[in-house]
Amino acid sequence: MSFISKVLGRDGARLARIEPTMTAAETSGVTKPNGWFADFGNASGSRVKTLPYVSTETAMRHGTVAACCDIIAGDLAKIGLHVYEKDSNGNRKRIDDHPAGWLLNKESSSGVAAVTLRHAMAHGFVLRGNGYGYAPRDGGGQLIMIDHVYHTGLQMLQNGRAHFYDFTDADGVHRRVPSRSMVHVRYASRDGWIGRSPIMESAETLGIALAGQEAAARGVSGAALKAYVTSGPDSWVNEDTAIQQVRAIKEVIQDPTNNGIPIMPVGAEIKKLDLSPADMQLLETRRFDRQQILATYRMPPSKVSIDDAGIKAGVEQQAINYLTDCLLHWATQFERQLEISLLTEAERRAGFTLRHNLDSLLRATAKERNDSLKSAVGGPFMTANEARKTLGHGPVDEGATLYPPSNMTRDEKPPKNEGK
Repeated sequence: MSFISKVLGRDGARLARIEPTMTAAETSGVTKPNGWFADFGNASGSRVKTLPYVSTETAMRHGTVAACCDIIAGDLAKIGLHVYEKDSNGNRKRIDDHPAGWLLNKESSSGVAAVTLRHAMAHGFVLRGNGYGYAPRDGGGQLIMIDHVYHTGLQMLQNGRAHFYDFTDADGVHRRVPSRSMVHVRYASRDGWIGRSPIMESAETLGIALAGQEAAARGVSGAALKAYVTSGPDSWVNEDTAIQQVRAIKEVIQDPTNNGIPIMPVGAEIKKLDLSPADMQLLETRRFDRQQILATYRMPPSKVSIDDAGIKAGVEQQAINYLTDCLLHWATQFERQLEISLLTEAERRAGFTLRHNLDSLLRATAKERNDSLKSAVGGPFMTANEARKTLGHGPVDEGATLYPPSNMTRDEKPPKNEGK
């Protein structure tokens, strides 16, 4: 045995590698499944067994759910998400050369636009309560990329207070990474790690909505439940033949892909047993379902083109209501979690933050915008160069001068020395 082997404790046998004990971050049974378990198609999320199957995937069949998720995710993706630094006076300065700024606004990974990544993560965040992105760093601690990770191939593991993510990346490489290398945006988490889906929190409401939608679809397609009766038992050759004919007719009628007309035996007729859409007040029921879904997402009805109660505010006020009551609720949680994942602790302690440019969603008309800037420049509130920057124009000479109001004049003379 060599001297180095004795020092290192090598006795010629290969030491076994000891892996830390890993457990699932959250487990679920099938009798009383947790909300996240329904994402994998194993639970309806409702105590009422007669309601349609409800999961985050089936909920997307409802147009209101799909619209809410797409609007929120689309708005969070299309506006700028920039890195800011706060100075000692509390003023924020935008940092354009930070790696996170490029990855969140230009190109998140090779060939993938940042808007695509942010839409995918925000959509999973809004629909399932969890959105994932793999964000590795190089040897110097700089971000390399942000790659979207789909939820079905991911498992969260736990070792004490440390959390790890087990998944297969876009290159087909199986990885197990610590939480600092994973962007995990989560909604309304109880334990701080696993988000809750708004859909599964109101599963019975969605079940009722899906049941009404299916009833409407059956009524429109003419494939509603029917009863097949005959004029008498003598019209059938025998009992076996009657059963076969009834089953054949039932399959033809209930097949949603079949637009054919069943061939009826002599003496057989079709009678409806279900109620018509008018008798069920289906339209009124579906209107109530839409309102419940909108409340789940804090979405104003006007944003999804629902004006049953009439428009009680102008277009500008509706946009403000949507921004403050709905989008800000989702954007704030999205930003705070991205800060933890994409900014180092030293940067966060130094005052670095991430902010969406939500003001870009409140663009006024050209006349209103110009009149507002004109008043601000002559206020005095804003310099000419600051106003030009708001409109996307470059600075001009003497544009940094703050002008007085129109009813006042500026004294260009230097102040006199009162001591003389």
